[in-house]
Parts: sequence; C-alpha cells; structure tokens
Amino acid sequence: MAEDKKPLLIKRYASRRLYNTETSDYVTLEDIAGFIREGREVQIVDLKSGDDLTRQYLLQIIAEHESRGETMLPVNVLTDLVRSYTDQAGSMVPQFLQASFEMLRDGQSKMMENMAKVNPMAQMPGFEALQAQQQAFLKAMTGGMSGQWSGPGKDAETGGEAPAETDDLDEIKRQLADLQAKLSKMDK
Repeated sequence: MAEDKKPLLIKRYASRRLYNTETSDYVTLEDIAGFIREGREVQIVDLKSGDDLTRQYLLQIIAEHESRGETMLPVNVLTDLVRSYTDQAGSMVPQFLQASFEMLRDGQSKMMENMAKVNPMAQMPGFEALQAQQQAFLKAMTGGMSGQWSGPGKDAETGGEAPAETDDLDEIKRQLADLQAKLSKMDK
C-alpha cells in the first residue's frame, strides 16, 4: 500500500517514447491518463537531463482531450488563464484553483456520503464504482497542482483575510443540487 503513495515514474527517452519503470514497457499519453483516472500519481522525467516534465505532459493530455471535443474548460476560463500569465493577479491563481478544487472535492464527498445514507440508489449495483470514478477524476484534476493554500478566508501571500468567493461557492452548491436532483429522478 505504501508503494501506491509513491508516484509512478515514467521516463522519457531521447526518442520521446515514454517508459513505465514499474512494468518495464512503453506507454502512451492515454495510458498515463488512465493511470491518473485510477487515482495514481505520476511523475514524468527526461532520462538524459533528469528534468521533471510532468506538468508539460499533463497539459498535453488536457489539450488532446479538449481538441477531441471532450470540452470541460469553457473558453472564458481558458481566456482568463491565459490572461493570468501576464498580469499580477496570476500569482494568486494557483492558490485559488487549488482551493476551488478542494472545495469541490469536499462538497462532492459530502454529497456522495449523504446520498448513500438517504438515497436508495446507493444500494444499486455500480454506485460504488461511480463514487470511485468521481473521486479519481477529482484527484486527477487536483493532483498536479502543487501550490500551497493557507486555508479558507486567508490570503496566501499576506496571511490576511482574502475576499470571499461566495459567487463561486454558490455556483458549486447549485451544481451539486442539480446533480442530486437528476440522480433522484433517475431513481424513480
């Protein structure tokens, strides 16, 4: 079990082929995406230089999914991300994204726990697999972000009070309520 905590080491050869050091075979970007969906952390390093290429490859995986029409990131969010690289607010973006995904993950976990308690659908075959898939997705989405978050209501740079992000929290709550309503309708 301790080995699962250690990231899966993928080495990139000069030929740009990716090598799984655990199974001693070559892997594709889709294989790496599968490892991440299963909840596994990965680290991709250049064999010759030792440079960590994980971020570069994770971005490439996201770009490929988006280009195939599996859109998850609205254009306005992508635009804001590009904009954040050029303005001073960019220094706060990693902490904000980290906090947002933590809130989403926590909210989803609580929702799934509550559904399991009160929803007869929780007794249906496959419900646990759905829960595991959602948890793996959230872990994959937040796993590559290494920014430190100083806690709710705290500004990461100054330690002082940060402005409340109530609009985002309200939107997340609304989306969770919508999802719960849809699941309730499926049960009937």
